[in-house]
Amino acid sequence: MDVVVIETPQLGDRSYLVHDGSVALVIDPQRDIDRMEAAARDAGVRITHVAETHLHNDYVTGGLVLAEKHSADYLVNGADEVSFARVPVTDGQVVHVGRLTVTVVATPGHTHTHLSYVVRDDRHDGGPEAVFSGGSLLYGSVGRTDLVSPQDTARLAHEQYSSVRRLVESAPPDAALYPTHGFGSFCSIGPASHQESSTIGEQAESNHALTDANEDHFVSQLLENITAYPAYYAHMSPLNAAGPDAAKLEVPDSVDPEELGRRLKAGEWVVDLRHRVAFADGHLQGSVSFEYGKGDNFTSYLGWVIPWNQPLTLLGPVVEVEKAIRDLARIGIDSPDAAVGPQPGALAPQLPQASYPHGDWAALLKDRVPEDVVLDVRRPEEYKASHVVGALNVPVYELLGRITELPDARIWVHCATGYRASVAASLLDRAGRDVVLINARFRDAIGAGTETMP
Repeated sequence: MDVVVIETPQLGDRSYLVHDGSVALVIDPQRDIDRMEAAARDAGVRITHVAETHLHNDYVTGGLVLAEKHSADYLVNGADEVSFARVPVTDGQVVHVGRLTVTVVATPGHTHTHLSYVVRDDRHDGGPEAVFSGGSLLYGSVGRTDLVSPQDTARLAHEQYSSVRRLVESAPPDAALYPTHGFGSFCSIGPASHQESSTIGEQAESNHALTDANEDHFVSQLLENITAYPAYYAHMSPLNAAGPDAAKLEVPDSVDPEELGRRLKAGEWVVDLRHRVAFADGHLQGSVSFEYGKGDNFTSYLGWVIPWNQPLTLLGPVVEVEKAIRDLARIGIDSPDAAVGPQPGALAPQLPQASYPHGDWAALLKDRVPEDVVLDVRRPEEYKASHVVGALNVPVYELLGRITELPDARIWVHCATGYRASVAASLLDRAGRDVVLINARFRDAIGAGTETMP
C-alpha cells in the first residue's frame, strides 16, 4: 500500500490517493481534481474508487466529478441526503480496492454521518494498515462539532469523544493516521498539533481527546474552545449534497477600463491581489486588498469577509489571478472576472486613484494623537490574550457590517502579522475613512514601546 498526500495549505486540508500499484482509492478530493489525476498518472495507477468521509463544511468536493470522469465507485454515507447517484456505504461495510481492504467505520462528531476508513494491505497477514479519519481524530485534537447547528453541538461533542475511541480500537497502534483537517483548517478545534505524520498509537498517548478520561470534562473544554469560523462554510455542505460540477479554472478575458470603472462606481467587489504595501501606496479607488501569496490567508478571509454570491473582479498579474481563481473555486466562488496587469494605474489610467499611509509600531508611537483610534481586527480570543491598551476590537470578518460603529477619527489598524489589517484598512478606505495600516507583527509591539495588556 502506498499513500500519496495531496496538500491544500490554503485551506489547511489534505486529500489522499491510496493505491496498491495498480488501482487506487481517493479520499476527500478537493474540487480541482487535476492535482489528484496527476498523482495517479505519476503512480501509474487507475482510480477505481472515490470516498468521502463527510459532506465537507470548508470546501467544495471534487469527488463526484472525479468518480464520474473515471467511472469509479463513489462511496458516500448511505444516510446522507444527496442529489446524485453514489455507492451508499455504512458502518462495518468492507470494500475491496485491488488487494486493499477498506473497512467503513462510523465516527459521528464532526457531522452526524461522518465516516472514517481503515485500509489494510492484504498481501499477507499483519500487513500495513492506515486510518483515514477525515474530521474525526486529528493530530493532537479532533474536528469541531459546531458546524451542523447550535442545538447539536454538545451532543456531537459527546459523540466525537466516543468515536475517536472506537476508531482507535479499529486499527493497531502502528497504523498510520491520515486526517483530512488539522493543518490550519478552521474545521479543527482545540490544541491541534503541527506534526506532519502520526500513528494511532501516538495519538492514543498524546491526543487530549483520548487521554482525558472524563467525557464531561472533555466536552466542556471542547465547547469552551469553539471560535468563529468563515462565513462561507454555511454554503459548502449544501453545495456538496447537491453534487458540485467541475471547477472552471480558466482565466477570463480582461475587462476593459470602462467596465472596470462602472463596477467600481457601482460598489462591486474589485479585489487587488498585489502586496499590501503596494496597495496602500496606490490603488483604484473603491477596490479592496486581499494580498495573494502571503501565507495561506487569501481563500479563507476573502470567503469570510466578502458577502456570498456577489460579483467579483480580480485585479493583478496573470499568474496570481490564475492561482486565485483555483483557490476560490475550492470554496464555490466560480468564474470571477479579472483585470489582468501588474499595475492598476496602467490598466485604467482614467480611473480615480487612492492611497493611505502605512507604518510600524514606532510610527504609531511617533504620529498618533489622542483623538486617534487603534483598531485591533484579530479574533476575540487573540484580543483577550493580549492587546494594545485602549484598542477597540472588531474582527476583520465583522468589520464590513460594523464600520459605522467606529468613531469619526483617524484609525490605526493592526492584526497579528499585517495581513488581516491590510484587508481591514482597505475596507475602511473604501468606506471613506481616514486610516493608517500598521504593517507589523503584534508580537513586536512591546519591543517597540507600545503599552499592551494583560
